[in-house]
Amino acid sequence: MTVSEHAEKNPEHATFAHVSRGYYPTIVALFTAVLLISNICATKGVAFFAGEELSVGPLQILPIITDGGFFLFPMAYILGDVLSEVYGFKATRRAIYLGFGAMILASACFWLLLELPSADFYVNQASLEAVVGVYPRLLLAGLAGYLVGQLLNSLVMVTIKERTKEKHLWARLIGSTVVGEFADTLIFCAIAAGAIGISTWGDFFNYLIVGFLWKTLVEVLVMPITYRAIAYVKKHEPTYVIAS
Repeated sequence: MTVSEHAEKNPEHATFAHVSRGYYPTIVALFTAVLLISNICATKGVAFFAGEELSVGPLQILPIITDGGFFLFPMAYILGDVLSEVYGFKATRRAIYLGFGAMILASACFWLLLELPSADFYVNQASLEAVVGVYPRLLLAGLAGYLVGQLLNSLVMVTIKERTKEKHLWARLIGSTVVGEFADTLIFCAIAAGAIGISTWGDFFNYLIVGFLWKTLVEVLVMPITYRAIAYVKKHEPTYVIAS
């Protein structure tokens, strides 16, 4: 029924568009929220096992140095996997672009917020700058790593699914995670290394390898959660039909 036909049949009611009954809008909203929140959390440096020292050759294992977004950012890849597995690459690519746009908008708003003149009674400007300050090089690193990593993650997962159909979900999850996380970590480290004080090749490779292995390990550990999330959405998504 068109808008005009609805208005003719229901002249006493206002006209509104229909909301999709699928899970896609909800997952995209969660996906975007995770990106925004994890990027703010990432402004805090975190060290696990700070009192321990463990190295394998030139590679430092302990302490584990990461940022405050480590516990939340992997959920972006989980949600990306759900989108890719259930809705395909085009729909996932749209969600990735929306998340990318939201991150740019947030950065622009934070920059404008910091530039606005402070009231005489406001004494938290320095604290605000420390949390939401926009550092161009780190912002570029985060945006570039996210965009390439998520697109590759989705592309690999969908490509493997074209061959395996509904079988071997574990292979799609692990394969896409390895490719996406490595690209994300490599691009971020390559751009951000100088900005955070890394000046030698040894330190760079340590930062890259430990970061990649850590994030990949987290993805593997939460795979049972990803399995359950994908199964739930497939079962309750009205438009998902398993090919025979």
